Order: sequence, then structure tokens, then C-alpha cells
Amino acid sequence: APADWPSRAVESGAFPDRETYYDSLHEATTAAVRQQVRERERADDQQLVHAVRSMDDARRTANELAERVTEWGQSRFGDDGSGIEYARRVADRDPEDPTEAELVGLAETVVAMDDRADSLRATIEETTPAVAPNLAAMAGPVLAARLISLSGGLEPLAKSTSGTVQLLGAESALFAHLQGNAPSPKHGVIYTHEYVRGTHPDERGSAARALAGKLTIAARVDHYSGERRPELQAELDDRIERIRSRREE
Repeated sequence: APADWPSRAVESGAFPDRETYYDSLHEATTAAVRQQVRERERADDQQLVHAVRSMDDARRTANELAERVTEWGQSRFGDDGSGIEYARRVADRDPEDPTEAELVGLAETVVAMDDRADSLRATIEETTPAVAPNLAAMAGPVLAARLISLSGGLEPLAKSTSGTVQLLGAESALFAHLQGNAPSPKHGVIYTHEYVRGTHPDERGSAARALAGKLTIAARVDHYSGERRPELQAELDDRIERIRSRREE
């Protein structure tokens, strides 16, 4: 017969009664599950952080090498063009000598890095909603992942103030402002969101604050419960509509 652990626990004096034993057991198992969820979340969001940073590195490397390919290619072929698209044209050439083979090989590296950046972006778009469903729904998967990356993880983002979230990615501009060399920045990477970028310049500060406030709440919900809260999007939509309508009054 299976051991009667509740009775043994009471008899040993560890618990005053069976009810207390079951209450403690429930608390312990709940805490263990929460810890497992947090550990899994940390593992998933750290993979997202690496993916975002790798995407940025691949894109930056591709663009830098594309400039070199453009300079080299134009000096050799005398044609027009620039950037990644020019590198793709060079990569399609059949080299006629060893030097040209090196140029074509460099162009092929540009193409490979740019394709890798695209592949990483597709992976980010696919995986972010599983890590931060509310944040991904409101910000879009790539911007959500970038905010998580800039914060160092979902937990640090969830613990950030809305003011911090508003300026993530604007650290250089903020430093210049603190040194007295530039005006205070109104927004960081959240500028790429249509609700900021598509708002009149005079109202972008208000739009950025509204967006950052809701994104901060979304990150907290994702970190602490993981439940979808579609009403957050509706509240943001209403707030942005009111901010934009001020220009029409």
C-alpha cells in the first residue's frame, strides 16, 4: 500500500493537521511550477536576444561589405549601382580572372549575410509571440524582440519604467543630452512603430509616452502571467486616436 504521507507528517509534528499539510504541498508545487516557467522563459527570451543581435550583426556586416564591393566593382566594371542589390549583381557574374573571382566571392559573402539576416528576422517573427504574446501583438514581433534584446531579457524589460522603455535604443542621444550637447530625445526604437512614426511631429512625444506605457504593461503581463490581454491594444488605439485628433481641433 502507498505510504500515507499526510498522516506521517502530522504524526511527526511537522504539520499540525492534514489541511495544513495539503496547503503547504500546494504552495510548494505551485512555487516549483512558477520557477520552471521562469527558467523556461529566460531560456527562450535569451535565444531571442541572441537572434536579434545576430540579425543586426549580419545586416550591418552585409551593408559594410556591400560598400566595399561597390567601390571595387565600379572601379573594375564601370557600372552603376550600390548597396546590397549591386553586390547581388556582382555575385551573379562569372569571374574571368583570379582577382575578379575574389571580388565575386566577396559579393557572394554579402548575399549570404543579407540572406542570413532575412532568415533570422523570419525566425524572430515566428518565435516572439510565444515568448511575449502581448508585447508582440502590440509592438509587432521584431520591435518586441528588439525591446527585449535592448533590456537584456523579458524580466528586465518587465521591471523597467515606461520612461526607460520609451528611450530604449536612444542611449547615445540621451548621453549627448546629459552632456549638454543635444536636446532630450523623445523616443528610441519605438519610433519605428507606426503609432509614433505616423503621428505629427508635434504630437510624437505624447504618442511615444502612450505607446511606451502600454508596452511596459504588456511586458509585465507576459512576464508575470503570460495571459493574452487584447484590451490593452484597444486602450492604446483609443489613446493614440485622441492624441492625433488634437491636430484636427
